[in-house]
Amino acid sequence: MTSSAISASGLRKAFRDRTVLDGIDVEVRAGTVFSLLGPNGAGKTTMVNVLTTLMKADGGTVRVAGHDIETETKEVRALIGVTGQFAAVDELLTGHENLRLMADLHGLGSGESRRVRTELLERFDLADAARNQAATYSGGMRRKLDLAMTLVGGPRIIFLDEPTTGLDPRSRRTMWEIIRELVADGVTVFLTTQYLEEADQLADRIAVLDRGRLVAQGTPDDLKRQVPGTHVRLRFATAAELDAAARVFTGSTRDDEALALRVSGDGGTKSLRALLDRLDEYGISAEEFSVHTPDLDDVFLALTGHSTEAAE
Repeated sequence: MTSSAISASGLRKAFRDRTVLDGIDVEVRAGTVFSLLGPNGAGKTTMVNVLTTLMKADGGTVRVAGHDIETETKEVRALIGVTGQFAAVDELLTGHENLRLMADLHGLGSGESRRVRTELLERFDLADAARNQAATYSGGMRRKLDLAMTLVGGPRIIFLDEPTTGLDPRSRRTMWEIIRELVADGVTVFLTTQYLEEADQLADRIAVLDRGRLVAQGTPDDLKRQVPGTHVRLRFATAAELDAAARVFTGSTRDDEALALRVSGDGGTKSLRALLDRLDEYGISAEEFSVHTPDLDDVFLALTGHSTEAAE
C-alpha cells in the first residue's frame, strides 16, 4: 500500500437540490487514524459510503490504497473493511457463527477460518460468549463482534462510522484500545464520530465537516491553536499578592473569591518563562499555576457556530 491510504480531490455528492459533499479534499496517511467530525446531517456517512464504493460520487476523484474507486472497485473492496453506525450482526446466530459466516464469504479454508475466528474471539474478549446468540449480547459486545467480523478478511484500511454511539463509557474506552491496537499493527482507520473527546484521544489528523464542506483540517493541537482562549491561571495565597499581580498583568481577568488571575497567552514555554520571570521581577509569588488551552468543543463551536449534536 502507498504512503497515502486515502486521497480525495473535489469530491461532490448531491441528493436532488441538496448538496451533501461540496468539493471535499482529504489526504489520509497509511497507518494513522483520520477522524471526520461533524453534526448530524453534515455528510459524514455519505462520505464514508462514497469512499467505500457503496455510493457513486457526482464529481471528483478518489483513490484508496492507490486504486481508483470508480475503475478499480474490486481491488478497493479487497483492501477495506467497514463498520457502520449500527452493529450488522445476525442476532439469531451465535458470535462464533457470525464470524464463520464472514470467513465463508471471504473464502477462507477450514483451517484458516478456525484460526482467524479463535484469534478474533480472544482478541475481543468474546471467547466465553462465542456459543451464545448475539441477541443476548450487550451493546458493547455487539459492537466488538461487529468489528471482529470486519477484521476477518484482514483489511488494511477500516472505516468506522460512529462506532461507539450508544455505548457506555467503559465500552467506549475498550473500543478505543482496540482501535489503537489496530493502528499499532499498521492498519489505517477512517473514523467518523460526534464525540470530540474520542477524536482528541485517537486521531492523528482531524477534519471538520459542516454543511457539506470541510471547514478545517489538522492535528488536534493545530485545530486548538486556531481558537483564542489559551491562558495561564495563577492562584495566590493572599489578596494583596493578587492585587499586585493584577497591576503587573494589565488586561488579565481576576477571580477574587478564588484568589486567581487569568493571564492570556499562547501556552508556549517562551511566553510562560517570560510570565514567571515577570512575577519574580516584582517579587510576587504564586501558590500554583496551570496552563489552559481550548478543547475541541471550543474549536467546533468557533468553526461552525453550533455543537456537534446540532442537526443541520
